[in-house]
Amino acid sequence: MTGDVLHTPDGRYIIVRGRLWRATNPGLAPARHKELVSQLMDARRAVKAAKQGDDDVALRKARDQVDAAKRGLGERGPVWWDDGAPDMNRRMVRNTPYADWHAALEGQ
Repeated sequence: MTGDVLHTPDGRYIIVRGRLWRATNPGLAPARHKELVSQLMDARRAVKAAKQGDDDVALRKARDQVDAAKRGLGERGPVWWDDGAPDMNRRMVRNTPYADWHAALEGQ
């Protein structure tokens, strides 16, 4: 677990409001991680600007840039682990193999 973000024991997901979201690939080199996060933040700002400017073409481009950065970070696209475990991204934690672990945490 880093900061206030709850990670699953295997580090594959973070939990936000009871839902699993794929975590960033921990195998990324720090410089590459920093570069991709910077690209992601720039792209998110571009999404905001395109929405404010009511520019559909710019919005599509910005959203594609967000997707590319998230794929680079391992948060979308093929999973970054190699043990064959399925991707549980976006599922409610209570409906996954992490349910008992998470319920035990909430009972503390």
